[in-house]
Amino acid sequence: MRITIDPKEVDTATFHRNLLASVGPRPIAFASTMDKEGNVNLSPFSFFNAFSANPPILIFSPARRVRNNTIKHTLENVREIPEVVIGVVDYSIVEQMSLASTEFDKGVNEFAKAGFTEEKAIYVKPPLIGEALVQFECKVKEVIALGDEGGAGNLIICEVLLMHAKKTILDKNGIVDSVKLDLVGRMGGNWYVRANRDAMFEVPKPAPDASSIGIDALPEEIRKSGVLTGNNLARLGSVTHMPTLIELEEIETYQVKGNPHELASFLLDDGKIMEAWKVLLTTFEK
Repeated sequence: MRITIDPKEVDTATFHRNLLASVGPRPIAFASTMDKEGNVNLSPFSFFNAFSANPPILIFSPARRVRNNTIKHTLENVREIPEVVIGVVDYSIVEQMSLASTEFDKGVNEFAKAGFTEEKAIYVKPPLIGEALVQFECKVKEVIALGDEGGAGNLIICEVLLMHAKKTILDKNGIVDSVKLDLVGRMGGNWYVRANRDAMFEVPKPAPDASSIGIDALPEEIRKSGVLTGNNLARLGSVTHMPTLIELEEIETYQVKGNPHELASFLLDDGKIMEAWKVLLTTFEK
């Protein structure tokens, strides 16, 4: 059973709450902008992501306010000075970021209100955010209005000119380490999620070049298992061909007690794909 919501048949606020509660976690763009008088603004936006690496493109969207259809100071600013610094938000600054989201009057400096440090950027006029672990100096290529009513987004398409990252969050190869970064993501309402090691997990990539056999190629006894989950089946289907018993001879043998699918599920959850195949195929042979 499911409910069906037609955005044309419910008020915008109701659909907005359901939409944001369902699409997440969303990364947060902490946007530093400046108006033509030189007043700076710092605001977070969770309609945000990366869309291209060459050229490097980030897009965020300050939506028109649902309650009164007004626009954000950030949008006004990038129309006056088409430049922006986009910082990421890690757990250590999440409360300050939330404070900066207060709808202060135009001209009020959120850097000061939320206790952030302004630092001079290299290529753009808006300041860097001293406490941001990673940030991007961008020029605004285009602003696309998606509507003119409350809740309508405004896509701010930004080309990255420079990326800055604190050395403390780099791995031994000089690449940003997601675990060290400890990002937060936006959920619905007042809820956020913290992407630390306890919340992160790895998914092994399937075989390249469309060579994975897929779930549809699995034996029926495996496909229709009442024990193996969709994730389990996907791992079994990620191999390039059905392993033969000869190929599996060197794989560790596990003593099967009870339902072999339960043991295979455990092995698959532990990333031991070939071991799980051996348990399943050996059982079928018997």
